[in-house]
Amino acid sequence: MKPIKRVLLYLRYFPLQISLNAIFNLLHVAFSLGSYVLIVPFVELMFGLNGVPDVEPEFAFNQRQMVDWAFWQLYQYKAVKGVWWCLLVVAAGYISCSFLSNISRYMAQFFMCRIRNGLVERLRNDIYKKITILPVSFFNSKRRGDLMSRMSNDLGDIDWCVENLQSVLKEPIQILVFTSILLFVSWRLFVLFLLVLPPGVWMIVRIGKRLKRRSQRGQNELGGLTAIIEESLASLKAIKSFGREDDREGHFRKANSDYAHTMVKVTRTRELSGPMSEIFGTLALVMILIIGGWQVIDGSIQPSIFIFFVIIYARVIPPFNALVKMYNALLKANASAERFLEVLDADEVIVEKPGALQLPPFSDRIEYRDVSFRYRADDGDHWVLSHINLVVPKGMTVAVVGPSGAGKTTMVDLLPRFYDCTSGVIMVDGHEIRDLNINSLRSQFGLVSQNCILFNDSVANNIAFGVEDYNLEDIRSAARIANADEFISAMPQGYDTPIGDRGLNLSGGQRQRLSIARAVFRNTPILILDEATSALDSESERAVQQALDALMKGRTSIVIAHRLSTIRNADMIVVLDKGVIVEQGTHDQLLAQEGLYKKLVDMQSFVK
Repeated sequence: MKPIKRVLLYLRYFPLQISLNAIFNLLHVAFSLGSYVLIVPFVELMFGLNGVPDVEPEFAFNQRQMVDWAFWQLYQYKAVKGVWWCLLVVAAGYISCSFLSNISRYMAQFFMCRIRNGLVERLRNDIYKKITILPVSFFNSKRRGDLMSRMSNDLGDIDWCVENLQSVLKEPIQILVFTSILLFVSWRLFVLFLLVLPPGVWMIVRIGKRLKRRSQRGQNELGGLTAIIEESLASLKAIKSFGREDDREGHFRKANSDYAHTMVKVTRTRELSGPMSEIFGTLALVMILIIGGWQVIDGSIQPSIFIFFVIIYARVIPPFNALVKMYNALLKANASAERFLEVLDADEVIVEKPGALQLPPFSDRIEYRDVSFRYRADDGDHWVLSHINLVVPKGMTVAVVGPSGAGKTTMVDLLPRFYDCTSGVIMVDGHEIRDLNINSLRSQFGLVSQNCILFNDSVANNIAFGVEDYNLEDIRSAARIANADEFISAMPQGYDTPIGDRGLNLSGGQRQRLSIARAVFRNTPILILDEATSALDSESERAVQQALDALMKGRTSIVIAHRLSTIRNADMIVVLDKGVIVEQGTHDQLLAQEGLYKKLVDMQSFVK
C-alpha cells in the first residue's frame, strides 16, 4: 500500500478542510446517536414496557442505574404534562437531531469536495509538469496512449479512492461510538458480536488481496487499450490506405475482450465483500436476538433497552460495510497509484546543475569534442554516435547527410540537450552545455522539423507560441518572411483562424511554413532544420525552401536533409554513416572524393 500512501500525503495541503470535515463528522455521529437514544423513551411512552420505579433511583454511570433514573424522570414528566405532550417533545427532539445530523453530514461532504478535487488537481499538475521535463528518451520506450491512460483512468481511480476517503474519517468514529454504546448497554450481547467479527475481517482481507492483483492487471490492460485507440486515431489514413480496418478492429476487439474479462473478475471480487460482511452481520444479529430475547424473558435486560441495543447494532453494520468498500477502493487505487508514480518517479536524465550558468547570446561557435552516444548503458557496443568531432562557426550553414539510421537527428538533438552525450562534450561559445541553464541554452535554438508541431489554436497563437503579449504586426512580418502571409490572409478569420488538431485544416506546405514563421518570430541565432522539406511535393517544397533561405540569412544553421538538392550551397556538408563522420567538406569537394556522398547523390539523380 506504499504507492497510495504516498499519494495521500498530498492531504497535507488541506489542513483546514480536513479539520472542518472531522468536526462535522463528529457532529454527525453525535446527532445520529441522539436520534437513536430518543427511540427508547418513545417506545416506553407508547408501550410502558418497564413501568414506573417505586422510588427515585440515584444517578450513576452504570447501565442499570442510569436507565432507571432516566425512566423515573420520564414518568414524572409524563405525570405532569401528559403522554401526548411527552410524545411531541420526544418527536421534536428526534426530528431536530435528525435534521442537525444530516446538515452536519452535508457540511462534512462540502469540505471533502475541496479536499478531493484539490488533491487530484495537484496530482494532475505534478504529472503534467513531470512529462514536460522528462527527456525525449523516456517517451521512446512508452506508448502515448498508455501515458494518457495513467493521467486519466488511473487518476480517476485515485479520485474515486479519495471520494471514499470520507469513510476513513467518519466510519471509525461511528464504529467506536456505537460499539462503546453496545458494550455499555450489555457486555454479554457485545461478546456475541465480537465472536463473529474476526472471521469476517479475515475473509475480507483475503478477498482484498485477490482484488489488488486483478485491479493491477486491469489497469495495465486499460492502458494498452487506450494506446490502441490513440494509435488508430493518429493513423486512420494509413489504416484505410492499406485496407487494415478489419485487422485493427480484431486487434482492438482482442484487447477490449481481455480487459472486459479482467474487469468482470475485478467486479465480482469487489462485490463479494459486501455479501460476506452482510452474512456475518446477520449471523451475529440472529444470535443476539435469540440470546437477548432469552434475557428479556428472564428479566435480566429491559425490553426497551434490548430494542435500543438491536437498533444500535444495526447502525454498526453500515460503517463496517463502508470501511470494506473503502478498503477495496484503496487496493484498486493502489494499483493505479503505482502506475501513476512510475511516471512521477522517472529519472530526469537531463539534469540541470545547481547554479547553472546563463548562456549569453551566441557569438562564436559550436563544437563537438569526441562525442559518443548510446541510448542505454546496457546497449553494449551499440553506439548511435561514435567519436564525433565537429566545429560549426557562427554564421555557417552546415548540412548533415547520410543513410537512414546513420545518427543524423540524434547528433543534432544533443545540442539543445534533448539527450546528453554518453562521452565527450559539446561546447557553445566555450561553455560546456551541461554547465548551462537549460532554458537559456534552448532559447538560442529555433527548430523546424519534418513533423510540424502545431496546436489546436489560432494561426497567430501558433506563430507566437511561448509569447503571450505579442504584436500582430510582428506576427505578420514573420509570416511574410516564411511565405505564409498570403494564404493566412485568405483564411476566413485571417490570423485568428483556428487550424484544428495538429494543424490538420492546413496542407503540408502550409503547416511547414507556419512552423518556419514561428522560428522567424522567435528570432534565434541558431537554427536546426530537420528534413524540413522531405515530405512535401515539388511546388510546396519550392515555397518552403524559399522561406528557409530567407530564414537562414545571418544565422548559424544546421540542416538535416535527405533531398540533397536542398543543401548543395551549404558552407559545409558532414556525411554520417553508422554514427561516424566519414566525410566532410563542400558539395564539390565531396563529389571529387567519390565516396559515400557521391553515391547518395547518384542515387537521387542529382543534376549538377
